[in-house]
Amino acid sequence: MKTRISQAYPDRVEVRGRDLTGDLMGRLTFTEYFHLLLAGDEPTDEQRFFLDLLLVSIAEHGLMPTNVAARMTLAADPHSVQGAVAAGILGCGPVILGTSEECARLLEANLGRDPVEIAREVHAAGKQMPGFGHPVHSPVDPRAVRIFELAEEHGVSGPHTELARGLREAVAEVWGKPLTMNVSMPIASVMLDLGYPVSAVKAVPILARTASLLAHLAEEQVDPIGLELAARAEDGVEYER
Repeated sequence: MKTRISQAYPDRVEVRGRDLTGDLMGRLTFTEYFHLLLAGDEPTDEQRFFLDLLLVSIAEHGLMPTNVAARMTLAADPHSVQGAVAAGILGCGPVILGTSEECARLLEANLGRDPVEIAREVHAAGKQMPGFGHPVHSPVDPRAVRIFELAEEHGVSGPHTELARGLREAVAEVWGKPLTMNVSMPIASVMLDLGYPVSAVKAVPILARTASLLAHLAEEQVDPIGLELAARAEDGVEYER
């Protein structure tokens, strides 16, 4: 067995071949440190900039299911902040929050292909196109627009982002109506163009939403709404015999 991430010694901690206290602490930001942990090397300026940007873009989005689950869990067990965070993160799946990984797999597997052909295949299979549709944002997700704008400004738009942009028009053509491209697609495309592997893409929404969950739980401890959310859910659902 082996690991390349870190080792603790009696007098020091070594992380990715670097001394934690003698080198990393006080020099790296948390985003840079996250990249080092995840990728094994320190980020370029563009990787750091966009990792920051993407973490900010996906961290908070109101009382989404992840935050509601966390608040209700803390209401049930007020001493288990860690359990409440875990409850929220468990909801990071292919419908809410976790779709960036599916987008990355789609982009990587179809790089170089005609976007319309890809859209037709997905539609013919009766599936939903990953990264499209949003219950709030219409006709555009402002977060997605901003990520694409900055990727263009910084010159990091590569083949994955080009394919993602092409899918926006292709999906509208094949589905016969415009569908909102949500933030998951540009998160995936920009990360892939910056050299991150598909396996690293889901780490961004998980880490980002953890920060948001901690904020919601700090608020829940002061101004609790978890039990009220549970009560309203019960009132809003009709019981049938």
